[in-house]
Amino acid sequence: MTTTTILKTETEYEAALRETERLVALDPASGTPEADRLELLAVLVSDYESRHFQFPAADPIEAIRFRMEQMGLARRDLIPYIGSKSKVSEVLARKRRLTLSMIRALSAGLGIPAPVLVQEPPKPQETDTDWGQFPIREMATRGYFGVGVVPKGKELKAAAAVLVKEFLGPVGSRAVLAFPKQSQHVRTARSFDKYALYAWTVQVLRRALTRRPKVTYKPGTVDFGFMRQVAQLSWSSLGPRLAQEFLEQHGVSLIIERHMPKTYLDGAALWADKDHPVIGMTLRYDRIDNFWFCLMHELAHVGLHLQDAVYWDDLELKNADPRETEADEMAREALVPKDAWENSAARHVRSPDAVRQLAKRLNVHPAVVAGRVRFESDDYTVLNSLLGHGEVQRLFPEHEGAEGVKR
Repeated sequence: MTTTTILKTETEYEAALRETERLVALDPASGTPEADRLELLAVLVSDYESRHFQFPAADPIEAIRFRMEQMGLARRDLIPYIGSKSKVSEVLARKRRLTLSMIRALSAGLGIPAPVLVQEPPKPQETDTDWGQFPIREMATRGYFGVGVVPKGKELKAAAAVLVKEFLGPVGSRAVLAFPKQSQHVRTARSFDKYALYAWTVQVLRRALTRRPKVTYKPGTVDFGFMRQVAQLSWSSLGPRLAQEFLEQHGVSLIIERHMPKTYLDGAALWADKDHPVIGMTLRYDRIDNFWFCLMHELAHVGLHLQDAVYWDDLELKNADPRETEADEMAREALVPKDAWENSAARHVRSPDAVRQLAKRLNVHPAVVAGRVRFESDDYTVLNSLLGHGEVQRLFPEHEGAEGVKR
């Protein structure tokens, strides 16, 4: 490959990637024609990716941090690839550039593509983020920062920036999409802690990227028929886990992460990558009916509204914008179709037998129908014994310690 102009086609782009790999393997000395050629290719590849890919090209430091998290590596484990403890710290802090020998060693040892490592890390941007506003102690208690001691008192604010930036590392540019700048996508009538909401969202993304589905999501997958398939998994006592596995088989991650204080959150729909939708759920209310309605609501967002937006939902709020109303209606229809509801005894008789009869006909859990009866009648005191209290969180060990609040 001999081009020195911008890359215009995918064929030229792929050829540039192969040439980059070849030159990295040669480890050319600085100032040689090969080294200059490698530097030029890095610029051309980065330019092509910025013009053709929905998300920015990977930051090499983010790529290293993500691989460390995937493989459970500590900083000391990078010494064989980078050279010394101080060099590792400087590289991860963006104070030292990766050399070609480092790139070759990291690519061979950790499996990070050389073209990613060759690219110039983006320059740090000024931010008005007040790092001290993050719920540092709660995040540390949950293990968001790994094993370590969080400083107290006056040292806390200074440590907050370091801890949170390290925490954000694996998510990188996706964090920009995650931050709730437009309140119309946050469904709540209460004053919420945006920093706590941000921390929860980033943790969901981190976990989704660590457990990435093997199947790439295909646009249009989530439609009404798909949602009905998912809803019918509710019949099993293991339904929530089966739903998680089913979604993963279709490229959608379902991450259970208990809500942070002052977020009043039930669920969220967002992107981890341009072809990797993620549903986050808190199980704030440990009930079968609540789980399935929340899941269907977020799936509706994936199918109807997600695109580049992010949706956070406090489902106690009924007076929401049209997108939320549409998601609510699609969720109810997927769980208990209107025609079946209108022709059922459960619509008129609030009895356990009527609920079970309709549930059996629809192949859904009785809690799903009981929840519909309570909603339609606006009476949340009936059929309480059918809702499946305490039957969801136990299926997700990662949710240990949740508050389990019940309405």
